Amino acid sequence: MGLLMATFSAKAQVTYPGNGVADPSQACYAFTHATIVKDADSKLNDATLIIREGKIVAVGSSVNIPKDAVVIDCKGKFIYPSFIDIYSDYGTPDASRGASGYHGNPQFISNTPGAYGWNQAIRSQVNAVNEFTVDAKKAGSLRAQGFGSVLTHIEDGIARGTGTFVTLADERENKVILKEKASAHYSFDKGSSTQNYPSSLMGAIALLRQSYLDAQWYKTKPAKEGVNLSLQAWNDIQQYPQIFDAGDKWNVLRAVKIGNEFGVQYIIKAGGNEYQRIPEMRATKATFILPLDYPAAMDIEDPNDARFVALSDMKHWELAPTEAGAFEKAKIPFCLTAADLKDVKSFMGNLRKAMKYGLSEKAALEALTKTPANVLKVYDQVGSLDAGKVANFLLTSGPIFDESTVIFQNWVQGNKYELHDLGWKDLRGTYTLTVGSKTYRVELKGAASKPSLAVLSADTLSGKIDLNGQLAQLVVPVTKDKKEQLRLSGVIGKNNWSGNGVDEAGNPVLWTMTFSQAYTPKEKKEKEETAPSLSKINYPFTGYGWETMPTEQDILIKNATVWTSEADGVLENTDVLVKNGKISRIGKNLPAGNARVIDGTGKHLTAGIIDEHSHIAVTRGVNEGTQSVTSEVRIADVLNPDDINIYRQLSGGVTTSHILHGSANVIGGQTQLIKLRWGKNAEELKFANWDPFIKFALGENVKQSNWGERNTTRFPQTRMGVEQVLVDAFTRAQDYEKSGANKRRDLELEALVEILNKKRFITCHSYVQSEINMLMKVADRFHFTVNTFTHILEGYKVADKMKAHHAGASTFADWWAYKMEVTDAIPYNANIMQRVGLTVAINSDDAEMARRLNQEAAKSVKYGGMEEIAALEMVTINPAKLLHIDDRTGSIKVGKDADLVLWSDHPLSIYAKAEKTIVDGTVYFDRDYDQQLQARIAKERNALMQKILAEKKGGGPMKKASPTIDQLWHCEDDGGGHQRQLFDLEEQHAQSVTQSSY
Repeated sequence: MGLLMATFSAKAQVTYPGNGVADPSQACYAFTHATIVKDADSKLNDATLIIREGKIVAVGSSVNIPKDAVVIDCKGKFIYPSFIDIYSDYGTPDASRGASGYHGNPQFISNTPGAYGWNQAIRSQVNAVNEFTVDAKKAGSLRAQGFGSVLTHIEDGIARGTGTFVTLADERENKVILKEKASAHYSFDKGSSTQNYPSSLMGAIALLRQSYLDAQWYKTKPAKEGVNLSLQAWNDIQQYPQIFDAGDKWNVLRAVKIGNEFGVQYIIKAGGNEYQRIPEMRATKATFILPLDYPAAMDIEDPNDARFVALSDMKHWELAPTEAGAFEKAKIPFCLTAADLKDVKSFMGNLRKAMKYGLSEKAALEALTKTPANVLKVYDQVGSLDAGKVANFLLTSGPIFDESTVIFQNWVQGNKYELHDLGWKDLRGTYTLTVGSKTYRVELKGAASKPSLAVLSADTLSGKIDLNGQLAQLVVPVTKDKKEQLRLSGVIGKNNWSGNGVDEAGNPVLWTMTFSQAYTPKEKKEKEETAPSLSKINYPFTGYGWETMPTEQDILIKNATVWTSEADGVLENTDVLVKNGKISRIGKNLPAGNARVIDGTGKHLTAGIIDEHSHIAVTRGVNEGTQSVTSEVRIADVLNPDDINIYRQLSGGVTTSHILHGSANVIGGQTQLIKLRWGKNAEELKFANWDPFIKFALGENVKQSNWGERNTTRFPQTRMGVEQVLVDAFTRAQDYEKSGANKRRDLELEALVEILNKKRFITCHSYVQSEINMLMKVADRFHFTVNTFTHILEGYKVADKMKAHHAGASTFADWWAYKMEVTDAIPYNANIMQRVGLTVAINSDDAEMARRLNQEAAKSVKYGGMEEIAALEMVTINPAKLLHIDDRTGSIKVGKDADLVLWSDHPLSIYAKAEKTIVDGTVYFDRDYDQQLQARIAKERNALMQKILAEKKGGGPMKKASPTIDQLWHCEDDGGGHQRQLFDLEEQHAQSVTQSSY
């Protein structure tokens, strides 16, 4: 008795007062004779589920039913655990977009009130549970798709704070929260922050990286820092599952790399294109959250619209539904989410589409129940139908993923939410219909949820039946031509239906319909659905991608004119043997052995072209121009291996490119040297073990004289200020280096210390002689050397001083008059600097110009009479020297990397075409194969267009055709979309790589 009273007393303790008489009853339900799918591995036939007070009490085939239970007969029905959505913004406020960067006034420091961190995009202190409110309408739409609980968070910022795990019951907030803080969330999107920094993807990554370091340092409670609630929260939330919204296959790898740096295993929210790089996804060892948001087909019925749609977009439309099946096949753990869907009603249809394209029923159920529950460490509460868990379950008419299955009810925390009452009772069978004095044999057949009516006579006649709860409307044909028919309405009883209506002559009648015999559905032969015929995945995922990646070969190039870019000069009728990715032998009549033989007769062989100054293959901005010093940002973080310009430049003989930060600030970001290994991922593009570089800039860009009226507050605003920024930065770096081992790690200053210690080297955007002299003097003051002055259009004025400083030059051949500070540019610049004794290179700074750097080098033969060999060296061995890689590439010499170009003509001729471009002994561009690719692309485009047209004809979802944009970055371009853009016609003959000049 004492225990009973204590139990009653405990249950009576509530903090919310009630308005009225208390209801002490405790609802208990027994669901009997059901097929119960406890989880993806366990199915019970003719079983019983008992719930009480919102919890599962028992489940099994031989369960004692409590006397107070409300018994619900579920014969012929299925019971499943309700689904879990691990990625949602349910019940949280929408995040507004910030007005930072180019479109808003500059803001350098957070304006968030309180003792929080310096950057508004770091919102680790935000807890979704504090702002969560039940949203009955949205909960209802999610319940209709089978969901019973969600992990919700505020989708705003780079660090987004914690998520809360809630049910979708229409109860008070305090009743539906199952776990207050269930997860921590991150992204590369700064969200509603109005601060300028970061304005680029590389800035977002740098901020994330620095925040991890700052949080580690903050654990020591530094007195100078005071209270930083953002960093405190950052440390506190590391105990929870860490979820990263990557939203793209390459962002997945970027996020995982950061996670690996700091010992964090992220759970990755995918973007839908990860199927394109399954080996890399598997290597992350991450659990993924896969959205089922598939792209609609573009309406390409108008040929003028069709020509602007990239093949890659059409292929993605076709292949996106294969993502979940590809993950299952690769044994990569994943959850499924309704996130990103414009209409959550499309969830189940899209899920069935994923199953048609390879996802199994078991994997689908696990991805919606057990896996998300385990990821969030809430499997003791939800995710299966086991005793003690929350009573979240679905009552269905059949197997949950069958197209004909109806979800009748979704029970959440023991509360019933009716979704469809139609078909709960199986009305199918044979009936005797009596209308006045006449009788008819009537059969209800088909799906239980929507039966059809037929009159059984000499000729079976099909009628109509509409059901609405307990009400029915019948149209019963009397004659074969259906001109005479009964129109009846009435009420459905247990075994008898009755009502009124009119007969075939329009006379009022009364009717009854009596059940005779149950419906026995004919056994359907299982349709063996053949897998849809699909396009192949290319590497990279463009028209010119490889179906099978090329491999390194032993190659003998015979009888070519070899431009060595070494002391040997030009060798006529010479063979070059490549083995194991290296140049093995140079000579005449070399034996081929097992090597592939390429006839070089009448052709010219050079070292691969090296572009010292390029901005290709960069994602979401080449500048982090929001601050004067951003040496913490890294081009290495944002390489884009899918950039078609890699392939285009291979077609122009380029094998190595130095990818630079832009020129928007005095000290920009860290650069990245890459080899153009078309089809490889970002890490595989990187030139291994090279001396790291960094981009500096001088002049108009950094003092913002060409940025518009809003940008007049960031220091510096004058050329004098530029010098002070440099002096201040290196003074701070010196102090930082001296400050001891336990200092706060500052990534900005660490890069500058590397310069002071001659471990990182400068390439500097420069034009005006006064500023060139200024930077060399600053360098002398701090005892470092400016490795390369790039652009350097007034280099001819200070070449002697540059030589004394041991600086090199990387310039344009004949660009001038495109802004004020280049008015003194002359086309003899490269020639003059070379004669003074500088190492001079010709660079592109332009994706199109890089395709003809051989011709740019040839201009110095015209302007000043430079020797042809010396001219070619400006795009081969000279940039290799400037980049400190001349011991490995840049010339044809035994032992060097086999980076080679076989030209159809003299390499400085405007008629010369790169026939084969070889990188590390692998042929990455072959002009003959390019012709085959163009034919393959045309065929594939046509096949996909026919599919899309068939989709439109079949009533499939469509969207307006829009051109695919190819972003071409330049020094001055910012990350806010202010860059030059071209239609990406990579598959079109008009932009074919066979064009070697313009």
